[in-house]
Amino acid sequence: MIRRGLSRRKFLGGVAGLWGASSCGWLPRLAQAAAANGKPKRHCIVLWMAGGPSQLDTFDLKPGHANGGEFKEIPTSVPGVRISEHLPQLAERIDHLALLRGMHTKEGDHQRGTYLMHTGQTPGGPLSYPSLGSVFSQQLGADDAVLPNFISINPELALGADGLGPGFLGPKYAPVQVVDRGAAASPGNPETPDAPNEPRLGIDFLNQADGVTDEQVERRLAMWRARQAAHAARRGGEAATAHDTIFNQAVRMMRGEAASAFDLEQESDETREAYGRGTFGQGCLVARRLVERGVPFVEVTLRGQTLGWDTHMDNFSLVQGLSSELDKAWSQLLDDLKERGLLENTTIVWMGEFGRTPVINASAGRDHFPDAWSCVLGGGGIRGGQAYGATNDSGMEVVEGKVEVQDLWSTLCQAVGIDPETEIHTPLGRPLKLAEGFPVHAVLS
Repeated sequence: MIRRGLSRRKFLGGVAGLWGASSCGWLPRLAQAAAANGKPKRHCIVLWMAGGPSQLDTFDLKPGHANGGEFKEIPTSVPGVRISEHLPQLAERIDHLALLRGMHTKEGDHQRGTYLMHTGQTPGGPLSYPSLGSVFSQQLGADDAVLPNFISINPELALGADGLGPGFLGPKYAPVQVVDRGAAASPGNPETPDAPNEPRLGIDFLNQADGVTDEQVERRLAMWRARQAAHAARRGGEAATAHDTIFNQAVRMMRGEAASAFDLEQESDETREAYGRGTFGQGCLVARRLVERGVPFVEVTLRGQTLGWDTHMDNFSLVQGLSSELDKAWSQLLDDLKERGLLENTTIVWMGEFGRTPVINASAGRDHFPDAWSCVLGGGGIRGGQAYGATNDSGMEVVEGKVEVQDLWSTLCQAVGIDPETEIHTPLGRPLKLAEGFPVHAVLS
């Protein structure tokens, strides 16, 4: 019997302890299935910058102005587009990226901003809205997928967990969290490319428990299915269906090669080094492996060593370190996806909950600033090699190409091949469009 209040993660973990992953020729069969279907599978990867990244020190520098700060801008592979000197590899790959320099939102609090950017909705009220990952997993995923349709790698829950879940769509579309399983043994493991304690990313309890035989597993599965069928016959309903769906998904993961997606020992040392040895770099490598295996939505969080991009103090030193880690991992992710023929079907989004103030505070930091900031799109469905929108010389306001959160959602929907006017329904049957903004057609391919 499943107890009330048992979280989806704990439930998946407990079930996963039953079975170990076995090796099989899974990836070739996935490729054959996609070819037989005749329609390429679409994917989305969100690179989430927890804390709110400084646009003035990454993609919208203001050289020569008092707000410009310490960093210099450098030319990119596209004439006229210039970005931070601490993103040199991305500068060479700007033809794959579209910079949205006119983001304008209305939430300057971490929790509220995280909710807004993840759900497209202002927090508050009785309705819990689904996150972008949950919506895209519903629209792009398959019910019988071996791996979950929505995977979140190294999430930052302290700065806004409410907007990361499935909301009224229910637990079927909740994210499965991939965490550093070595963190407990090595508390305070620094998230830097040359960290001495390399992260071990994965999902707990995917291996068969010690002392449990295959026959015992089969008997336990049979007992579960009998009890679940009896419960569904007596009461049924969405809760029973959700539990059954989650359970069967967990069993599929354990019986197939799913666990190997998180086994980075299968990658060469050269590849792992190219991504960077920190949690974010290795997380981006896991994201590539998940996309290869058909997962439609993956979010990877760059949190840094403390509060990530929440640089109220010592902004320039912190952003330089974060930029180095970002530059290495994101650039290699683009290269790998392109080499494998996956980039044209994988949309990448770089964003945080807001930007940072143009004015530098007394602690050499930048504070929260939702009025004018930057987001970056790339890959499938995106016309790269451009900067769309602009802020004024001080960076204080958007003067061209203003983009609201619903506009961003509409743009992303179109980029991955979803009609933004597609309706989903609340528990009371109220229809809601996926997005009600205006797509930025200039950045859509």
